[in-house]
Amino acid sequence: MTAPLTEQAGSRNGGHQPAVRLEAVSKMYGQGKTGLLALDDVALDVAPGEFVCLLGASGCGKSTLLSLVAGLDAPTAGRVDVDRDRVALMFQEPALFPWLTVSANVEMALRAKSVARKERRARAAEFLEIVHLGGFGGKRPHELSGGMRQRVALARALAQDADVLLMDEPFGALDAMTRDLLHDELERIWRERALAVLFVTHNVREAVRLGDRVVLLSSRPGRVVEDFPVTLSRPRRTDSAEVAEQAAEITDRLRQEVLRHGR
Repeated sequence: MTAPLTEQAGSRNGGHQPAVRLEAVSKMYGQGKTGLLALDDVALDVAPGEFVCLLGASGCGKSTLLSLVAGLDAPTAGRVDVDRDRVALMFQEPALFPWLTVSANVEMALRAKSVARKERRARAAEFLEIVHLGGFGGKRPHELSGGMRQRVALARALAQDADVLLMDEPFGALDAMTRDLLHDELERIWRERALAVLFVTHNVREAVRLGDRVVLLSSRPGRVVEDFPVTLSRPRRTDSAEVAEQAAEITDRLRQEVLRHGR
């Protein structure tokens, strides 16, 4: 779906249409007094090739927002504009089929696009090479480390030939070193493939390490309360003084928002 763009949005994105646009989006679960308003009047653009991180307190609607963009749910009000044929979603858990090989798990995304078997195998091998898992195609998920399973999940997402990659805390369960290595891998792939990324995290330093922008959502109902541009040169390190300084600024603002809602 594509909506006409305002002059202002066109100016922000260098004249290009946004890869993702949310216009006055709200999401209510249930009705009446027992209803739960998860998102309220959210407006957000993600430009082609832009890396945007979403931050906010638990329950503020970050995952709900990703579900709306992915088309897994529909907004109660407002509009979500994105070409959903070009969207891939990656969760915190790899969600691999344990009875399939690594290669077959990646091929699932290609089977959904009716790619012929011979081509599926060749392309799955290519995507595994991209995430530095060449030679592991015959393994089963239980034979891999947590970080390697997330690489397989990333390869499967890339196999969907997406322009927009939605990531819901994909590295949250990993140890610090593995997470740091996967940050490097994700940044490399994002640059090479010019993806638009919408990345949900609770880790402020991770958001500053990866993002072009960090968008802060209020406590429930989720509203955009601040948008922090990150202009630090790349590549960045999570433990660098510059990343720590901006992360501290964002953390202070997040703390204010949480306290304002008594959470």
